[in-house]
Amino acid sequence: QVQVVESGGGLVQAGGSLRLSCAASGRSFSNYALAWFRQAPGKEREFVAAISWSGGGTLYADSVKGRFTMSRDNAKNTVYLQMNSLKPEDTAVYYCAAAGFRVEHGTSFTEYDTWGQGTQVTVSS
Repeated sequence: QVQVVESGGGLVQAGGSLRLSCAASGRSFSNYALAWFRQAPGKEREFVAAISWSGGGTLYADSVKGRFTMSRDNAKNTVYLQMNSLKPEDTAVYYCAAAGFRVEHGTSFTEYDTWGQGTQVTVSS
């Protein structure tokens, strides 16, 4: 099992960029798929991006395709979410989540066992 901690959130103007990091502790980090979800005030938590434990394959929500890129560095036990061309509607608390051991990445929050505390991203217009 891994534990995850997010960082890198902040306030940015529309059109700007931020990079979120998710540092994981625990053994065998490379055997876990990870994902980013976000939740805006008054809205349900929604899928943003996920990365496979095997081979680095990625999934993205349609709303962020072409603007966000998720990557992982297994040597540093860290995944990243590079967010470019940010829009006010990207404002939310962003959560990192880890799936079970060698469970493949998916888009449903029910597929993820471990969650971080979240990091706030605010995009001003």
